[in-house]
Amino acid sequence: MNYPAPSPELDLGSIFPFELDQFQKEAIASLNAGRSVVVCAPTGSGKTLVGEYAIYRALARGKRVFYTTPLKALSNQKLRDFREKFGFDRVGLLTGDASINRDAPILVMTTEIFRNMLYGTPIGQIGISLVDVEAVILDECHYMNDRQRGTVWEESIIYCPREVQLAALSATVANSDQLTDWLNRVHGPTDLIYSDFRPVPLEFHFCNPKGLFPLLNDSKTKINPRLLQKKKGRGGERDRGRNGRPEAPGIIFTLSQLEQRDMLPAIYFIFSRRGCDKAVAEVGDLWLVNNQESQILRQQIDDFLARNPEAGRSGQIAPLYRGIAAHHAGILPAWKALVEELFQQGLIKVVFATETLAAGINMPARTTVISTLSKRTDTGHRLLNASEFLQMAGRAGRRGMDKQGHVVTVQTPFEGAKEAAYLGTSKPDPLVSQFTPSYGMVLNLLQTHNLEQTRELIERSFGQYMATLHLRPEYDEIAELQTQLAQLHEQIAAVDENELAIYEKLRQRLKVERQILKTLQEQALSDRQEELVMMLSFAVSGTLLSLKGKNITVSSPVTAVLVGKSPGSGQAPYLVCLGHDNRWYVATTGDVVDLYAEQPRIEVPPDVLPPPEMPLKPGQSRRGNEESFAIAVRIPNPIESLHLAPEVAEQLSRTTAVQEQLEAHPLHQSGNAATFFKRRARYVELEAELEQLQEQVEQQSQRHWEEFLNLIAILQHFGALDNLVPTQLGQIAAAIRGENELWLGLVFASGELDNLDPHHLAAAAAALVMETPRPDSKVNFDLSNQVAEALAKLRGIRRQMFQLQRRYNVALPIWLEFELIAIVEQWALGMEWIELCENTTLDEGDVVRILRRTLDLLSQIPHVPHLPDSFQRNAYRAMQLIDRFPVNEVVE
Repeated sequence: MNYPAPSPELDLGSIFPFELDQFQKEAIASLNAGRSVVVCAPTGSGKTLVGEYAIYRALARGKRVFYTTPLKALSNQKLRDFREKFGFDRVGLLTGDASINRDAPILVMTTEIFRNMLYGTPIGQIGISLVDVEAVILDECHYMNDRQRGTVWEESIIYCPREVQLAALSATVANSDQLTDWLNRVHGPTDLIYSDFRPVPLEFHFCNPKGLFPLLNDSKTKINPRLLQKKKGRGGERDRGRNGRPEAPGIIFTLSQLEQRDMLPAIYFIFSRRGCDKAVAEVGDLWLVNNQESQILRQQIDDFLARNPEAGRSGQIAPLYRGIAAHHAGILPAWKALVEELFQQGLIKVVFATETLAAGINMPARTTVISTLSKRTDTGHRLLNASEFLQMAGRAGRRGMDKQGHVVTVQTPFEGAKEAAYLGTSKPDPLVSQFTPSYGMVLNLLQTHNLEQTRELIERSFGQYMATLHLRPEYDEIAELQTQLAQLHEQIAAVDENELAIYEKLRQRLKVERQILKTLQEQALSDRQEELVMMLSFAVSGTLLSLKGKNITVSSPVTAVLVGKSPGSGQAPYLVCLGHDNRWYVATTGDVVDLYAEQPRIEVPPDVLPPPEMPLKPGQSRRGNEESFAIAVRIPNPIESLHLAPEVAEQLSRTTAVQEQLEAHPLHQSGNAATFFKRRARYVELEAELEQLQEQVEQQSQRHWEEFLNLIAILQHFGALDNLVPTQLGQIAAAIRGENELWLGLVFASGELDNLDPHHLAAAAAALVMETPRPDSKVNFDLSNQVAEALAKLRGIRRQMFQLQRRYNVALPIWLEFELIAIVEQWALGMEWIELCENTTLDEGDVVRILRRTLDLLSQIPHVPHLPDSFQRNAYRAMQLIDRFPVNEVVE
């Protein structure tokens, strides 16, 4: 790594005239040692100082620093802060639609702009844009968790040249060590600087209709026992509403509790815009500021309204004079900026805000109130997760102003102290990769890389790293199976193939011969059984029999002499016999397996009888005496007299011959035959198991690459790639930023928008970037025919694209909205803001967002290659028509 040597001339004491926290010192030491850092610390703990040090150091060495943020609003704020700190001319800004002093040593930009810059050169090389850049500060790095923006962060880290130091600043996340390990692998030596120390400690409270109480116990580990509901007694019933659910305290009551305890200013989080506006109306009569603050407020608000008469929000001006405001996406950005400015000065005492305020904007308060612990999402209602809760809670406590920050959770009909305590004691959630390939990514990478290099880049993503980590047990299992297979293979391979084939043939033949023998024996036995029943009815004392059966439980048949018959329970009598083992047996005809009629009978004297104590029942058996022994020894050996059918005898000798051949084979002689075949069977089993496991792992671990290949297939279908090289259409799409760059490229290349007038082009561009509106949204304007006809001609391409994306399982949006775009046309035609907003149900903030997204797309058209000049000029003219207050983002 050719990092520059640490500069000794930088005196920390003169830059930061206060005592640095330990984690700040550690981060600075790592940067000075030429290493990248991941700084993980709570909101408001001073992470930005690490970035500022990197800036001071670069300025001292005559180098440059890029400072990236996830949101345009944050970039604008950083521009203001840094100009104040480092000097006006030393700071520049790059966002989608603004470029100010772009060669400045300190360049602030959105992470997306940084990523786009990196696309311009072969990955890992210092392009023209990164000359002299010593470090890149990635602020709010936990945005990697963001579904829409996460991919950009991962790409920025993967593509950033290794010579450039990275300082990733993140809120506390559970797996900061994994993030650091990933950076170590894909970027270079990186240290984790972790701190959970909060310079302004947080105190958690719980508010219900009875008042404000500590939420946690003294050790801050569990719920305050006083808040646990008693099951019995009248007290528990009093604060229940009419439907039996607990009642929520009113907003005015909650604020009065805060005011009494000197806990203002507060950010009061309510998860809906309407809720925020209603809250302002509900408490609008309260005066939360003193006389002096009131005068300063009046002056600043009046100045603002004099400059921007159209920006005053109805119903919000009067409360603002009294120190009360709302802050959400439906509000005009200019008004929101005023609210932020006044709040930072401590002039506004309560801001009712949606959770978007928790994301990054520098608006700390003494207290945050979290009005509900659950939220509505695309997948239904759910409890807040730990990171969402901590992000909001972390806004409490202003460094250098408050000894303590306060987080107030509020009783609702659905959540109470238990849920609040659970979230209040939760650890942060881990970072999850949101890496998703896009058409733009595919085209931009293939412009400068071949497929193999591209695959390597995709496989360096944090998503791939996490998948590999998650699949580690499976990888271990695969390695273990492969080791076992290798051992078995070695053992199996030691046996000669020809010898093995001969042995295997003999084994199979013996199996067949034994099966035939078994069948013949069963047949012979069945025939013999019928014969025996008849012969036994004529058998007399002294006849030789062979016994084994249900009642005579012996391992091999016993040869015996029939001594007498005793009446049985059925037609057949019981047989009393003396065995050659000098034991008496009582058997049934079913226990006789053979009768030797050809053998001479044995004379049994009439006085030789079984013991008198033996009952004459089947299965009874007693030992004989000396007299019976004299007869038993005369009974011949059963084997010699075994009755064999001729065909069984013949088959037996055939089977024996094969058995002898097998036993003479060298493999059998070695004594390992059984082991060998067990190993071979196990080998086949393991092979199947390994194949199945590898298939599963490949499916899971190659997900991103599969997605990438699916996008390539679609791009090739539409002719944006030829032999994996971007065509003219591919180059058009590669130059566009959007949610579906191919769709936008196809529209621009179709020529359908080429001849639209600027105000019509503005409306058409809006149709391509506007998400499906809520069903109750409407505008009171008609869309002109020219726009409607041009857009209608795009439906064919869109339908084709939908079908392909469905086939390849790609879920990128293909916007073509006709519903509300007439409002954009009217604005481009010069309609006044107030009149425009009176003719729609949309909030002002939503109208601005639609117009800004339209502006963003139009601003790209002049820079996209291969488009007609007239089309590019019209786009430029359309931008000028739209880009006026309150749509334009004023960056002084």
